[in-house]
Amino acid sequence: MPNWTGCFGGMGGGWGWGMGFGGIFMIFFWAVIILGAVLLFRWMADQSKGGKTALQILQERYARGELQQEEYEQKKRALTA
Repeated sequence: MPNWTGCFGGMGGGWGWGMGFGGIFMIFFWAVIILGAVLLFRWMADQSKGGKTALQILQERYARGELQQEEYEQKKRALTA
């Protein structure tokens, strides 16, 4: 029977608790790095889209029927003046 403790420095064949926690920590570390990169990429993509103008929002509200024609015209005049 081979002497495995001599090959691995007497550390239980390299499968002790220290290796287990190190492996778990490494997986956790890389998961956090990858998640951070994904969240950063999504945030940067959202920032580059830009927002809607007030006139676009007003037109959408009128199209949904939230505003009467008179109110829409009044607000439109105020925005374009």
